[in-house]
Amino acid sequence: MNTEGLTTKLLISKSKNSVSLYVAKSIWRNGKSTSEIVEKLGTIDALRTKLNGQDPIQWAKEYIAELNKKEKEGKQDIIVKLSPAKIISKDEKYVFSAGYLFLQKIYYELGLHKICKKISENYKFAFDLNSVLSRLVYARIISPSSKSKTMDEAEKFLEQPDFELQHIYRGLEVLAKESDFIQSQLYKNSKNVFKRNTNILYYDCTNFYFEIDQEKDDKQYGASKEHQPKPIVQMGLFMDGSGIPLAMNINPGNTNEQTTLRPLEKKILKDFELSRFIVCTDAGLASQKNREFNTKGERAFITTQSIKQLKGHLKEWALDYKGWSLPGKDEKYDLTEIEKEPDKYEDAIFYKERWINENNLEQRLIVTFCLKYRNYQRYIRNSQVERVKKIIESNPTKIKKSHPNDYKRFIKRNAYTTDGEIAENVQYVINENLIAQEEKYDGFYAVCTVLEDDATEITKIMKNSWEIEECFRIMKTDFKARPVYLSRRDRIIAHFITCFISLIIYRFLEKKLGEKYTCSEILSGLRSMAFKEIKGKGYMPIYTRTDFTDDLHGTFGFRTDYEIVTYKQMKKIFKMTKTP
Repeated sequence: MNTEGLTTKLLISKSKNSVSLYVAKSIWRNGKSTSEIVEKLGTIDALRTKLNGQDPIQWAKEYIAELNKKEKEGKQDIIVKLSPAKIISKDEKYVFSAGYLFLQKIYYELGLHKICKKISENYKFAFDLNSVLSRLVYARIISPSSKSKTMDEAEKFLEQPDFELQHIYRGLEVLAKESDFIQSQLYKNSKNVFKRNTNILYYDCTNFYFEIDQEKDDKQYGASKEHQPKPIVQMGLFMDGSGIPLAMNINPGNTNEQTTLRPLEKKILKDFELSRFIVCTDAGLASQKNREFNTKGERAFITTQSIKQLKGHLKEWALDYKGWSLPGKDEKYDLTEIEKEPDKYEDAIFYKERWINENNLEQRLIVTFCLKYRNYQRYIRNSQVERVKKIIESNPTKIKKSHPNDYKRFIKRNAYTTDGEIAENVQYVINENLIAQEEKYDGFYAVCTVLEDDATEITKIMKNSWEIEECFRIMKTDFKARPVYLSRRDRIIAHFITCFISLIIYRFLEKKLGEKYTCSEILSGLRSMAFKEIKGKGYMPIYTRTDFTDDLHGTFGFRTDYEIVTYKQMKKIFKMTKTP
């Protein structure tokens, strides 16, 4: 692949019967300087006749000088000669991916090249760790695949890899050992790129399954969130209030999630030099020890609270239709009256609060109610009930045991007659009692905290926790982080630290673009940005220019959407993307 246009010069070729003049361009190919003929000017005799006696060589020199001037100014027209009779060279690549260039700019802004350099100083290896890590990250976003295929993917980028497959696996070992250092340094560097909101930290866990059937090391059978009957590992993830990942850890698949928060939080306290923040979790991670841990120093907690699991008198208070407040209003509201004016109160968020003592820990219980939220929950449930009706009527043999959120939970199996006798045929009906039970909680939402801030502001903070779920979805679905095919623990950790870095870079890209585009739009846009190399000339875009690509170029300060990008222009782009 050519990387730079160096000089255009005159080439004189002598044969037995004539002397021909050509335009030749010096280029770099695979690290070596070579020349390629880009235009045939003609024989000296033919040119002398055409030029009315003017010296052909002098004319050719002046013509080439003008070409060099235009090229320097970026104004030259490029003429491409193609022959329908000439077969393309065998095994030579012509099409390359360029979407990674925008990721590369963020990669270097985050100082990951410096992190790699510092790590490399502590190890004695010959390969370039930065080159390996950057390609692992770009490939994870642009074209996620196995580590063994990363070489193939890296060779599709405009800048070719300078390492071998063995270096990828060696690099994974090093990345695993330096996982904590990478995370802490990445956070410190990122503060120079984007103002991060570390006053609020969200924590959650997920798991990733393996394409194996036997437990080994961290790969243990556990409660799979995707209901996969495979060994899994567990990831704990901290995200800051801006929606950007902060820190992560990997644990065996059978680990109790509640025990994973404190070890990772202690790392943040120590390595990230953070001390004042609010930890937000869902109810499943809010153990007594975790709550107590986050009442020390300048830390606090907000955690979702299941109303169903409250003590009887608290549940009765939470679901009572009387005694509700609105922000900025002194009066108390009755939800019965509110339901009579749905248009007026559809978007209103009512709340009530009280202090409670749970296991000698004083905490504030805040409950909210919203008509729009209630209507949404009922819409979802009604859709599930419709699916239940169809499966009962059409194919009841497909009815199997369901998990708590599965629509099949509304199916009731009747194996007895009204007289209490065993029925000859099993009947499936809709469980109306379960529907009624669930409807009691529609529209209600509760949190517990030790904070004394405004109740509505506290619940707003928790409503942003959806972004950590989106982080997991992006990793699993868009970055194809699972199923995992690696077996060694160090390579597994390195796989997830690569996914973690990729997620941070993607989130910063979202922020830079003003959060105007969906994940699907961003990734499909980057993945479509391809070039066809025109030998001796440069690169021709073969992607569609859109509002998205215009925003990319406007945000990053360089353009790849000219009719052709010369080697010289592309070299400048390479340099720009690697300049923090």
